[in-house]
Amino acid sequence: SMPSEMLMKIFSYLDAVSLLCVGCVNKHFYHLANDNGIWLKIYSSRFQPKRAIWKMNSEQTETVSLDCAALHNRKPGYWKKEYIFKQIAAVKTRVMRLVKAVDPYTGLPCKNKEAMKASGLSWIIVLQDKNGKEHVMEKANLSFKDTSVTILWYSTNWPCLDSLSTLKLFGVTPLLPDQSRDPSKNGPRRRSLISEYHLANLTESSVAVGADKLVQLFSLNPGLLVGLWKERNEIAFVMVSLHYHQLLERSTLGSATVQYALPPNKPVLDDIDPEYGLHDYSLHLDMHGGSCTYLCGTFKSLFCRKGDIANGYLRLTVVSLKDNTKHLPLIGTLGLSWETDVFKGNVKDCYMMDVTLLDETGKPFWCFSAPVYMELSSKASSLYDYVGHIYTTDYADSEGKVCVELVWLEETKEYVIVNLVLYISTRKVNNWYGTNY
Repeated sequence: SMPSEMLMKIFSYLDAVSLLCVGCVNKHFYHLANDNGIWLKIYSSRFQPKRAIWKMNSEQTETVSLDCAALHNRKPGYWKKEYIFKQIAAVKTRVMRLVKAVDPYTGLPCKNKEAMKASGLSWIIVLQDKNGKEHVMEKANLSFKDTSVTILWYSTNWPCLDSLSTLKLFGVTPLLPDQSRDPSKNGPRRRSLISEYHLANLTESSVAVGADKLVQLFSLNPGLLVGLWKERNEIAFVMVSLHYHQLLERSTLGSATVQYALPPNKPVLDDIDPEYGLHDYSLHLDMHGGSCTYLCGTFKSLFCRKGDIANGYLRLTVVSLKDNTKHLPLIGTLGLSWETDVFKGNVKDCYMMDVTLLDETGKPFWCFSAPVYMELSSKASSLYDYVGHIYTTDYADSEGKVCVELVWLEETKEYVIVNLVLYISTRKVNNWYGTNY
């Protein structure tokens, strides 16, 4: 029953984010909150109009004024849209400036963390039950590494596991990022769907990767870990590891229902090099368990001979069993750290593996970050330099496989990588380089 003139006067004191929120109350508020006079005032205070100046070619720069023409010659909501578009463009410019510099070792932008902060990017998971009801989990802990970010959600109010059907991972960005304060979850935001996981029959359909006294871990591709309480078979926490390659695009450019599609590589066929696509690969490998880093290294000049192509895979040997000079000791005992509001733990023999494989031009070719686990191998060590049990770690997706062999040295209490081989799908190589292996 309040007169529109009084509401307009109240709305004129609101900032842009609050004004957008008010516009969601009802149709009447929406139309009032679209007023060009209010938004032109906000626009002019944020983007100071430049004074008209004459250039050498006698072209005058465009100015924004608060006169009647700027208000009445525009449709309602015009200056709101102009303000939003210009704010988004300013953020994109700031982010692009940060990701321009590339690390020569990883082939990835040097300032990923700063770029994410500049965009206001965060991540949420949405749990949907079998009746279609959604449960949004906001609170998350972040752990940044050289090539990935690990996100951990925990809560005392998880819905019942048996009632859940899907879990969706979203990147969330505020519509109007404010660099002076943290983004508000009540403000206008955009969601970008990154991945969707099916939770029905979780313990039967997923891979069990380890357990401690309190929880058991189950892995779902790509990169998701679900921790269940052993006693009650309920969710304790959810952890996901995201590789930096295309992370900003996937977290911001998708919609709430459709994932962002990565653009295909444009192959440039090299007719001169008979082994084009078989050599000059570089690998950056990071093995970590949350806060602890067990191995972080870069390996150059990886290659595959044509005779090593078999069963649809190119073989790239990083660490050879026969060359003990390149065997790699790990720092500490492998394990994945987790925490909730009450408990903390560490699941042994489970860890995160970040792989960044670059092509001969230094462009990211195959990248992933995923939870993996070690298994005790049945074969005995045939190496004279090492006496101990052999363990294996394997990872596979549609683009390739990673096979790792480690030896546990009881005397020094450490693991040593004695064999590390990458298998790259020939389909991936042929599509990337335009070759035919």
